[in-house]
Amino acid sequence: MTVKPTFPDATPVALETAELAFLADVRDGLSRPQKALSPKYFYDAAGSALFEAITRLPEYYPTRTEIGILDRSGPEMAALLPAKAALVEFGSGSTAKLRRLLRHLDKLAAYVPVDVSGEFLRAQAETLSGDFPHLRVEPVVADFTRDFDLPETLSGMPRAGFFPGSTIGNFEPAEAEDLLRRFGRILGVGAHMIVGVDLVKDAATLENAYDDAQGVTAAFNLNLLTRINRELAGRFDLDSFAHRAVFNADASRIEMHLVARDAQAVRVGSDTFAFEAGETIHTESSYKYTVETFRALAERAGWTWLQVWTDPEGLFSVHALRQD
Repeated sequence: MTVKPTFPDATPVALETAELAFLADVRDGLSRPQKALSPKYFYDAAGSALFEAITRLPEYYPTRTEIGILDRSGPEMAALLPAKAALVEFGSGSTAKLRRLLRHLDKLAAYVPVDVSGEFLRAQAETLSGDFPHLRVEPVVADFTRDFDLPETLSGMPRAGFFPGSTIGNFEPAEAEDLLRRFGRILGVGAHMIVGVDLVKDAATLENAYDDAQGVTAAFNLNLLTRINRELAGRFDLDSFAHRAVFNADASRIEMHLVARDAQAVRVGSDTFAFEAGETIHTESSYKYTVETFRALAERAGWTWLQVWTDPEGLFSVHALRQD
C-alpha cells in the first residue's frame, strides 16, 4: 500500500507572516554597516534548482564526497540508528543523499523532510513516496532555524535527525551550537543525528568550489536579489552586482558576497538603501571545521559524539551524535 505524502494548505495568514519575516530580515541586514542577507532565503524554487545544479559541478566536491562516504559507511551509520524510527531531515532539498542512507534503513518507520521551499519539497516527497511505496513520508514546510512541531502521527516513534551537506557550516559557530540544541529539543531525549561537516583544506580548492567557471554559483547568489525584487517590491539591478567568494583563513570560513559595481541607491518596499562602489552584501559564510572542533561544538550543544567517517583525502566528514 502506498503511503501518500500529505501537505497542509498554506493559509494566507501563514504566507503573509513569512513575507513579513523576510522583509524584516532584509531591512535589518541592509541597514548594518556590513550589509548582509540570510542564506536561508536562497532557497525559493529557482534557488533550490540552482543549488542542485551546483552540486553536480566538477569544482563542487562536498556533494560527491559526502555521497561517497554514505555509500561506503551507510551500513555503519544505519546500525547506530534505532529500529522503526522516524528520520527527520532538516532542510531536505534533494533526496539524493537520503536515498543513499535509505537503502540501509529497511526498518525505518517514517521519513520527515523539512524545508522552507514548499513547492520543491512537495515534488521531492511525492517522487520519493512513489519510489518507496511502503515508507510513510510526512513532509513539513517549516524554517528549521525556528521551533516547529513534528506531525502527531510520529508520537511514540524513536527519532533520528539527518543534516547532510555541511549546512551546519552556514551558521556562525555560536548559532550552529544553538541550532544543534534546537534539533535536540525538536527530536527529544534519546534521539540520534547524522550530520555532514566540511573540513578545513587549502584556499584554492575552497574558493573554486564556491566560484565555479560556469557561473552557476554566481547565478545562485544573484537569485537572492531576484527574489527580493519579486516578493518585496525590490528594485535591484542585477547587472550592477557581482558575485565574489573568498576564504577567510582567520575565521576558517568561505564568504560569499554580492559586490556593488558602482555607487547606487536601491529601493526595497518603502525603504531605500545606499551602496558605495565596491560595497558588499555578505550573503553566506560556510565554516570549515576539523573533526576535533566540530566534536567540541556538538558536545557543548548537549550531544554525545559517537563516531566520524571521512573520505580518503580528508575533504569531508559525517558525524553520528546522540541526545542523552
